[in-house]
Amino acid sequence: MTDDHPGLAFTRTGTGRPLVLLHGIGSSRGIWDPVLPALAEHFDVIAVDLPGFGDSTALPTPIEPVPAALAGTVAGLLDQLGVVEPHVAGNSLGGWVALELAALRPTASVALLSPAGFWRAAAPRYCRASLRASRWLTTHATGLLLRLVSNRPGRLLVLGQTHARPARMTAEHARSIIQAMASGPGFDATLRATATRRYRSGPPIDAPVTVAFGSRDRLLLRRQSRHLDQLPPATRRASLPGCGHVPMTDNPAAVTALITASARGTGPITGAADRTATERHR
Repeated sequence: MTDDHPGLAFTRTGTGRPLVLLHGIGSSRGIWDPVLPALAEHFDVIAVDLPGFGDSTALPTPIEPVPAALAGTVAGLLDQLGVVEPHVAGNSLGGWVALELAALRPTASVALLSPAGFWRAAAPRYCRASLRASRWLTTHATGLLLRLVSNRPGRLLVLGQTHARPARMTAEHARSIIQAMASGPGFDATLRATATRRYRSGPPIDAPVTVAFGSRDRLLLRRQSRHLDQLPPATRRASLPGCGHVPMTDNPAAVTALITASARGTGPITGAADRTATERHR
């Protein structure tokens, strides 16, 4: 089911405990399509377009679209839907928003897939430049990019930075990625709002948290964007081998399994060796 609530668009499907899916900057809820059918077998899935992306309207001009503000809007939607204590999964900016959401209201679990916000102070220039370049290309060369991704070599050329295996996705899905990046009215304001901030822990998050990065993530580089000291001490570590920054098309089965394991509270738990490795990369 696809629906709209004041300002926010979402797709809802499946049965079971509610699971909220949050996408990254310049994306939309359609990015979750490769894993939606499998997740819907276990959960009441609610894939949301964040404010200013997909079919959702941007936040009013006086409100800066920082992750906490985006999370507050999602919390309002969940309240309207009567959704209590959902599981939450977020990719990139959506991971940051998922953590802010967990600080605002009870959540059953939080799964972070290549989450943004884990840099030392401000977002690395490399990340900002990459995102701005993607935005510029999709808005100024939309037709060309849409034609290029009609074939596998073109998908590899156009989407190779964010996806490890873009040739695996359909041309239709690739076109939807380009159109979402080109059309989101909230992109510039959201990039400005997050460029000089990082995720900082606030009220304790009672829900179990799982974090995973794709082994071929070419946007959030290990030494720049994976300083995880602000996450809860019992955060579980998982891995997404062979996946890029947006892993849903690279390996739908692995992403589904990770989110399901997060909801069940299973999977590898961070140990002393992992924390030491994190310290070395700060």
